[in-house]
Amino acid sequence: MSASVVVYTLPECQPCRMTKMKLDQEGISYAVVDLSQNEAALEHIRALGHLQAPVVETASTSWSGFQPELITALAVLPREVS
Repeated sequence: MSASVVVYTLPECQPCRMTKMKLDQEGISYAVVDLSQNEAALEHIRALGHLQAPVVETASTSWSGFQPELITALAVLPREVS
């Protein structure tokens, strides 16, 4: 899978940790952006309409909060397409 996945997080954020753990379990590679250290990233996710961390952004969608069902769907999608 070559799709880009970015996880926007905050320090000491339990849903952020759970999201990264689920992505790891599903074998999805991702980049992490700390919103407390990156004002431009914070403005970007606000422009997308998100108000809570984590925010997961892919090439085609984004969501906020811990959403294990969406992570599982993301892991399955490339297998269905190929």
